[in-house]
Amino acid sequence: MVGRNACDARDNGEVSGTIFTQPSARELLFSRLIPAPVDTVWDAWSDLKHLHEWYGPSGFTATTSEFAFEPGGVWRLTMHGPDGTDYPTRIVFGTIELKKRIVYLNSWDLPGAPIDFTMTVTFAPEANGTRLSLQMTFASDAAMQTAVETYGVVNGSVEVFERLANHVQ
Repeated sequence: MVGRNACDARDNGEVSGTIFTQPSARELLFSRLIPAPVDTVWDAWSDLKHLHEWYGPSGFTATTSEFAFEPGGVWRLTMHGPDGTDYPTRIVFGTIELKKRIVYLNSWDLPGAPIDFTMTVTFAPEANGTRLSLQMTFASDAAMQTAVETYGVVNGSVEVFERLANHVQ
């Protein structure tokens, strides 16, 4: 995600159906109505065969070397950027509340990229689908600023929502 354009983190609003806010200097919050039932959206998040179809920004693919979707389980993956750059990632699942919430620690195994964050994913049924919310909480203000300015996590997250919505339709 190096070199990707990033939205200014102070510009709260709606982008491509995704609502973005910055509750604090260490948090980013994204929310979008996904036009699919909770069961379908949950499966897309919890089943590796689905994750590989949509996980990551536009143009990215992923390969997995380890996956255990359970509290304490690890998902070790490499995201492959459209420019050929690899982004090794380690996710450790913390809380998993069936079809309601997933909390995990996201670590990027890149030298000099101290931008680990905790992700909380919530699934809420609504009349026209599932309200999916992602809250990223960084260890420091500087880590979030690096993630936004250097790695483009705002635009990347919006693109992830778009890819997921397209996958479950």
